[in-house]
Amino acid sequence: MSGAALGIEIVVVFFLALFLLHRYGDFKRQQRMVLFGTLLAWYLCFLIVFILPLDVSTTIYKQCKIDHEEHASIPTSNPLPSNHTAANTSATPTKSAPTPCYKPWSYIPDGIMPVFWRVVYWTSQCLTWLLLPFMQSYARSGGFSITGKIKTALIENAIYYGTYLLIFGSLLIYVAVHPEWHLSWYELQTIGITAANTWGLFLLVLLLGYGLVEIPRSYWNASRHGHLLIKTYFKASKLMTEKADAEENLEDVMEEVRKVSESIKYNHPLRRCIDTILRKCPLDYQEKMGRNMDDYEDFDDKQNTYPSEKSLVKLHKQVIYAVQRHNRTRVQWQILLQQAIHLEDVAKNETSSTHQFVHSFPSSEPAGWFSRYVYTPTVEWYWECLLKRWFYRLLSVVLTLFSVAVVWSECTFFSTRPVLSLFAVFIQLAERDYNYLYIEMACFVTIFFLCTCVYSTVFRIRVFNYYYLASHHQTDAYSLQFSGMLFCRLTPPLCLNFLGLIHMDSAISHQQKEQTAYTSIMGSMRVLSFIANGFYIYYPMLIVILCIATYFSLGTRCLNLLGFQQFMGDSEMTSDLIDEGKELIRREKRKRQRIEDGENRRREWKERYGNSREEYTARNRSSHEMKETSYSDTVTPRDNRQAKYSRSGNRTERDCIELLQDAEPLDFNADSLADDALDSESGRHAGGRYLSMSSSRSRIFDDV
Repeated sequence: MSGAALGIEIVVVFFLALFLLHRYGDFKRQQRMVLFGTLLAWYLCFLIVFILPLDVSTTIYKQCKIDHEEHASIPTSNPLPSNHTAANTSATPTKSAPTPCYKPWSYIPDGIMPVFWRVVYWTSQCLTWLLLPFMQSYARSGGFSITGKIKTALIENAIYYGTYLLIFGSLLIYVAVHPEWHLSWYELQTIGITAANTWGLFLLVLLLGYGLVEIPRSYWNASRHGHLLIKTYFKASKLMTEKADAEENLEDVMEEVRKVSESIKYNHPLRRCIDTILRKCPLDYQEKMGRNMDDYEDFDDKQNTYPSEKSLVKLHKQVIYAVQRHNRTRVQWQILLQQAIHLEDVAKNETSSTHQFVHSFPSSEPAGWFSRYVYTPTVEWYWECLLKRWFYRLLSVVLTLFSVAVVWSECTFFSTRPVLSLFAVFIQLAERDYNYLYIEMACFVTIFFLCTCVYSTVFRIRVFNYYYLASHHQTDAYSLQFSGMLFCRLTPPLCLNFLGLIHMDSAISHQQKEQTAYTSIMGSMRVLSFIANGFYIYYPMLIVILCIATYFSLGTRCLNLLGFQQFMGDSEMTSDLIDEGKELIRREKRKRQRIEDGENRRREWKERYGNSREEYTARNRSSHEMKETSYSDTVTPRDNRQAKYSRSGNRTERDCIELLQDAEPLDFNADSLADDALDSESGRHAGGRYLSMSSSRSRIFDDV
């Protein structure tokens, strides 16, 4: 099994990162460079989290071997003088043999982990500080060529990169003029790593303090269906406002595109830029603009004023942003509407005496084997109305205990005698028996909980409309790459903080123990002792203040005072938005109910009268052929004219059948009138249309 665990985790983590990228990104529309950069950043960060427990167990095994070697080098008994008696010999103390070392099942051979960590760490740092900022500007650029996008990205990042060069140059000058400092390349490298980890730790504590309180509270609130439904109404009201704003913004941008498209025709050099912009517009707008085009005339009039290429680049950027925002709000509205309808169904089914979960709008798709045999309506009722809330409450209590343990350990991990950090106590207890499986599981659960608190906050935060991670493939390229940057900057200090919690970082615990391979890559913090002995120890204690502020929702109250509408139970504005959201959901349900009723009526009319009409058409066709055969030789021209305008005896019956088949007065669809030409050509009547309104009148005189 040597190295097998490492290979398995590398593959598993890759598919985990690919799954998350597929959930938030769009493989079909977004650029390959954006997807690859984001996937690589997420993959490297998740890899550090999953591989670090293996590094811890391997380091404990190496420390065990070192202890055995030291014990073997010390003699078990001292030579005694000849005048000593047997009693004195028996009283001489001896050192007991330590517990034998057992190689862990996931042991990684020497030399692999240092190279592995060095490649992973420096690749992630190059991504977060150099490549991803450039790729962000490249993907957001509105240029029409690769060269133009690269030029725009370099200009936007000139200040960004210039700041780094200024700080690094100032540091080199300070080191060069300082007489007591003689730093080598290794020490300069350590200073750079320390600076990056310090910036990451500063942001890490802020995000961790929010996540430690908000995640357990979110699961507790999820068990309260009434609270969750009210909050969904509040979200619906805000999202509808954002959706209307996005539609209005898209209309304004499309109007500007239409004006530019009409002014620049096919013979203009900038027409290719207009065609590129039009391809980014929605299909309905493309069709409208295409119908208004008239490329048969020459519009090369020198008196006309044409927009510049720079203004077209800006317009292209606005089109990309407006279309992305419109699609995102539209999809989010459908998802939120489905959630609200489901929560209302849960509230209705809670009082059901049949213990059968009934949906307001059953799915039109056929039920699979899981729904038919496992997740039946009875099982669904017990889960949604009874078991789910208790499961969420139990999970919330467990996560709360974890949060308390993390807060306590963050405030006491610097104390090694006595050991006050709870996670260090658990690891040291397992280390005595060399229970490597328990060590790896404890390390994985701890670091996974820390990463969940931090990463979930990254996925939840929203910086206006510039950074927003939306599921169901609705996240734009800028937000995906920004999340990759945050992950690469937060993961290394998070892992160092975890090693400090379990007393595996000698720079903080000040213990002469074997270092992990990950800590050796980070370098010795003795170069900057004021950071190792000050900032890294005392700054994490601020997490207590952040947790208290999050518990009392101080940030939410401040944002509400500044004008950003937040969910506040005791606010009048919140009550108004809840009522507005409830009315919006009720309106959407009525609309969906009308559509579903119309479909059901169409299906009933077709099933009831479809067969009768087919039988009558076949019978009428056969009788008509028999009449033509019998009277073709005997009818005179006058008789022919009289027969031409005569009516058959079954006229009334047939008209009734056709009217019942084609006309649905309760569900008349005026939109279908636009397809009259197509229906007349094909000889069919559109469903939901009165027969008298059809443009084809051949059916009225079929029996003449």
